[in-house]
Amino acid sequence: MEDSCGLITPQRLPVPLQSVEVQVDVMDHVATVVSTLLYQNKEKKHIETVFVFPMPSEAAICHFSAKVGQTLIVAEVKEKNQVSLGRDYDDVLSSGQRAFLMEKSDQRPDIFSINVGSLPPGESASIRVEYVTELDVQADEALRFCLPAVLNPRYQPAGQISLVTSVPSSLVPYDLSFLARVQSARLISKVESNCTMDPLEYLSQDQTAASVKLAAGHKFDRDVELLIYYKDTHEPSAVVEAGWYPEKQCTLMGDSAVMLSLYPEFPDMSTSIGEFVCLLDRSGSMSGDRLDTLLFLLKSLPLGCYFNIYSFGSSFEQIFPKSVEYKQKTMEEALKKVEKMQADLDGTEILAPLKHIYSQSCIPNQPRQLFVFTDGEVANTKEVINLVKSNSGSQSRCFSFGIGGGASTALINGLAKEGGGYAQFITGSDQMESKVIQSLRFAMQPSVVDISVKWDLPKGVSATVLSPPLTCIFQGQRSLLYAQLTGQNKEAAEGCVTVKYSLAGRPTENKLNFSLKPTEDTGLTVHRLAARSLIRSLEQGQGGRRGQIDDAKKKKIIDLSVQSGVRSSFTAFIAVNKTSGEAIQGPLLRIPLPKISYVQFYNEELDGSCVLCPEECGGPRSREEQGPLLELVSLQTASGCWELEPAFAKAVGKTSKDLENNRPSNVSYKSMWATILALVWLHGLKADAKDEWELLVMKAVTWLQSQNASGLAECVEAANSLLGCSVQKNALGI
Repeated sequence: MEDSCGLITPQRLPVPLQSVEVQVDVMDHVATVVSTLLYQNKEKKHIETVFVFPMPSEAAICHFSAKVGQTLIVAEVKEKNQVSLGRDYDDVLSSGQRAFLMEKSDQRPDIFSINVGSLPPGESASIRVEYVTELDVQADEALRFCLPAVLNPRYQPAGQISLVTSVPSSLVPYDLSFLARVQSARLISKVESNCTMDPLEYLSQDQTAASVKLAAGHKFDRDVELLIYYKDTHEPSAVVEAGWYPEKQCTLMGDSAVMLSLYPEFPDMSTSIGEFVCLLDRSGSMSGDRLDTLLFLLKSLPLGCYFNIYSFGSSFEQIFPKSVEYKQKTMEEALKKVEKMQADLDGTEILAPLKHIYSQSCIPNQPRQLFVFTDGEVANTKEVINLVKSNSGSQSRCFSFGIGGGASTALINGLAKEGGGYAQFITGSDQMESKVIQSLRFAMQPSVVDISVKWDLPKGVSATVLSPPLTCIFQGQRSLLYAQLTGQNKEAAEGCVTVKYSLAGRPTENKLNFSLKPTEDTGLTVHRLAARSLIRSLEQGQGGRRGQIDDAKKKKIIDLSVQSGVRSSFTAFIAVNKTSGEAIQGPLLRIPLPKISYVQFYNEELDGSCVLCPEECGGPRSREEQGPLLELVSLQTASGCWELEPAFAKAVGKTSKDLENNRPSNVSYKSMWATILALVWLHGLKADAKDEWELLVMKAVTWLQSQNASGLAECVEAANSLLGCSVQKNALGI
């Protein structure tokens, strides 16, 4: 591989990696991740080294150290303009000293670069990185942690090809040691992974603490994904973390901090209006069965809405000149064009199609809901996110989907956050359809406005909110809020938080009562994430421009960054030689982030499927191979009903004669009979895929109700008899 992340030279050549050891401590909805990577210089000369690595955009680095031989160098957060520039960097290296500076790319905020300095021949470098991060909630309420493979490049615009995030284990010369410890106030139901794991070991009788390891000998040949399931994950909760005693009280690190996990509940008020625009990556990540997800999405759209589909790579295309009304004719036209799509547009140039979409006038009374599907590997992340931010509001939201383990969390999360939508990540064997339909449900919900958070605390205790104000919430979506708790009250041990908002003109509120007693042995995870949240809010300033930050705010950012150990735009990780106790002198060398070039791991004979991971990337498959569920979905009309035709009979595993002979004698309406058969088949035989077909069924039920036809009960009974099911009529919602 010509270029890679990990420890590399300024010429972008990799330093051989010997081993990787990772420990993850999960507390409720957040995690502390400690990675130790061992490298060795196998050259016969000194080499200069730079450590480049990807990490979640929502993460906060809180420790970095490098041990070279007997010398331990630890990074400490310092104000940038306090760093002594001293001698030339070359002089520092020739004297045997090492200088390094951690830098974060403004355009690619999930890529970090650290100058480590000179590595003698035969010498090993042990690098330890610690960061804290929030965990995403999936459609099935699992909390998702993803450890990206260290050699994880990112896409650069202008025609380069993205690299898959899975390679043959025979090509990986090192093993990964991985341990995850989970702690929560809730019962831990199970932990799943895309890699082979040892059995889950509970560490407490009430099953609120557990640990799990990767099986011995695991090769770090792909991203490691962990899915954690709690009982009652959707219930709101609070974690109070004790302050760090060396710090003074009335400071963030000295006081207690609280993390609130809020799940506001409100009635399902799905709407049938909206302009639904899909922006689809055709650079490779959406090949094969991933394109079939569009079938579920298109079939789930409500009558009366408007829609359009764009696809992009190094250029972009659109199905209709402008968004059209959703009906049978336009749906069929769109599906025909989608079926012909190939992952044949090299590159991931997303900015141009976004500009075109936003240049189109919004349709009156049809809020625009933008769905972006991409592998997320772009270098102009900041520019893309700013464009979405400038066009967001109650009449325009953006829902993003990261495809594959290498998707940029900065891009995917940024699009959703600034676009008032929701972010989803689809990797490995994830059921993409269920996640897309979940976001469609969110998009069909009206915007929640006038959101406020009120604290009710004992006398002598006050809360300072550190998170940005809530601007959007959805039914079933989690929101994390951080606050600093100042003062003490020995008599009262409980606090209360009330979230108020307005939905469709109706005021609503949700309350959460929580204990003020700090959770034991939590470290400083909550404090550091709270500090990261506040630093980012302060850095944005008015209009989000650094130049508009006044001196007082800048000083607050610097003080908070130094105190918490979380880097800001005005601070940097500066090297301190812990062996001698002296700070490393010399100018800080800023080696540019490498412009990574890529190798194309695709076999043209497989029509675009990936040679190294064909099961993950997939290739075009026939509907027959994909099973009857997709076949049945493809036959539903835009209105929501099914027609009694040979293809329908085949999809439900029967013949046309079977369907005709078993149709109740008093039911002459063939579409009604076919639609009831489809509903019974889905509920009775495909209940495990409910997240995928639920909106389709809602459309079908709405259509049945609009017919005011008799004989529904007889149809359900006959359908159960024919299909061998036992679905009750009331379970169908009719």
